[in-house]
This record gives sequence, structure tokens and C-alpha cells, in this order.
Amino acid sequence: MSVQKIANAFKEWLNPTECLQEIVLAYTNYMVIAEQEQTKRREFTAWEQTTISRIHEQRDLLIAYLDRSFDERAKNFHSLFCIAEQAIIIGNNEQLALALHSITELAKLSPFKELANLASVKATLKDPDHEWTF
Repeated sequence: MSVQKIANAFKEWLNPTECLQEIVLAYTNYMVIAEQEQTKRREFTAWEQTTISRIHEQRDLLIAYLDRSFDERAKNFHSLFCIAEQAIIIGNNEQLALALHSITELAKLSPFKELANLASVKATLKDPDHEWTF
């Protein structure tokens, strides 16, 4: 191959206009991909914030439910022990047996069992007329 042919082939291969077009095309593709990735990051950040907010709401809901449940359980236990103590004082064995049976049954129940259905917990917490009993 002559030097001239090599020079012509080299010129065709290194056409400055084509090189510039390829650079512009590569840069344009880069910018498109960079924008797409920024959009994905923004979407992920929005999803993350929404998910974290939802988790915080659910946590607050569960804590409120448990606070109310355990407060009511404590009141119920206190009332039943007062009844048992009063039955002991007056010597009423039937009332004492009934109070001890109620204490035992209440102790068997778990407020966590109700958490299995989160929808019912939400409805219960939103109901201002709900009577907290166990």
C-alpha cells in the first residue's frame, strides 16, 4: 500500500466533522442519561420520604393503641384486685372466686393479638365512642 493510500484512508477514518458529530452525539446521550438518573434519584428520594412517613404514622398508631390498651388493662386489673380484696375483707368467697377467675382470664388475653389486623386497630383508634375493655 502506498503512503498516499494510507494517508487517504487515515483522513477518511479521522474525518474531523464526523469526530465532532460523534462527540456531540456522545455528550447528548450522556446528558439524557444523566437527566434520567437524576429523575430516578428524585423519585427514589420521594418514595423514601413517603415510606418513612408511612412507617412513622404506623409506629405512632401502634404506640397509641398499645398505650391505650395497656392503660385499660392496668385499670381493669386494679379494679379486679380491689374487688378481690373487698371480697376477702367481707368474706365473700363467691365474689373472690369470680374476681380471681376474671383476673386470670384477663391475664390470658394479649393486646398484641388485636394487632394482627391493622385496619381494625385504625378504626378502633379513630372511633371516639370506642369503649376500651378486655
